[in-house]
Amino acid sequence: MSLYYVQKFLYQLNREPELQERYRADRRAVLEPYELTHEEVEALVEPDIGFLFHLGVNGQILMHFAALHHIEWADYLQRMRDGVAEHGPVREGVYAMTGYEGTEAHAERLGHRTTATASSSSESTPPDDPTTKKGST
Repeated sequence: MSLYYVQKFLYQLNREPELQERYRADRRAVLEPYELTHEEVEALVEPDIGFLFHLGVNGQILMHFAALHHIEWADYLQRMRDGVAEHGPVREGVYAMTGYEGTEAHAERLGHRTTATASSSSESTPPDDPTTKKGST
């Protein structure tokens, strides 16, 4: 995998109108100078936002790529969630280093009710508020 080259390409694409025009004209040809795997090329040609996120592409770089493809913000976020659900945790990069497991896992660790806990339990008791002392005036 060549996360560096994927991100390098996206960084340049996000900033260079001439490269954007070449990409629109022939996506595969514009990717040839970069050392990319077959799966990376396919994800950049599609575009497959969820798979690129799974590979470890930085979200700041990826959101500009999504905008280039006229992908609305809510859809962009959902595609990243779907990528993790379909392909598994982020492979490498900043999101892998931080141990990103998705919003459901984070919410559960915080004791918040999630889609997973809501469907497995018909009743939910909210956690005690540690700032409230019983018997205080």
